Amino acid sequence: MKLMRFKVLLVSTLSIIPLLANTSEIVTSPETLEARSLVKAFGNNLKHVLKTSMKSGGPIKALEQCNMQAGPIAQEIALSSGWDIARTSLKVRNEKNSPDEWEMTTLTQFEKRKAAGENLKTMEYAETVKEGDKLVYRYMKAIPTAGLCITCHGGDISQDITKKVKSLYPNDQATGFMVGDIRGAFSLQKIIN
Repeated sequence: MKLMRFKVLLVSTLSIIPLLANTSEIVTSPETLEARSLVKAFGNNLKHVLKTSMKSGGPIKALEQCNMQAGPIAQEIALSSGWDIARTSLKVRNEKNSPDEWEMTTLTQFEKRKAAGENLKTMEYAETVKEGDKLVYRYMKAIPTAGLCITCHGGDISQDITKKVKSLYPNDQATGFMVGDIRGAFSLQKIIN
């Protein structure tokens, strides 16, 4: 009987989490804290690669390094943490990063929240979802478009950069961004049972 009550309570709590997460503050669970930490690590590692590459070889080298290093950086953090870690966007550069239905819904909500004036630097969303017979904690954090991003993701990109982007990402959609746009989001998930 106690087990039944716990299951009902758990299901009820899981049903409320998405509603609470739509507010400007996410309910701070251990999963949320861990996800934030992993996003910070992934973002910092990738930013370091991009800045170092830009300084040593300009945007062409940064594109090459991003292409070669983003996946391994995410994979290394994923292996050490037990989370799936990725980036996605409404306009992806790499088709492998195309959003699934949940991510698409969240990204669309991010755009609405941005239009309502919410700060992109703190914009996030978390939800526990049922996938088959498993409960999965999903988390997304918006990636604001910064000045450095415009070099390769803006509306006025040099021909050399455009040529390199097309060689690395033949089906690129990730251009036309302006500073302050939502470039995409970090997307993490972890099975919790």
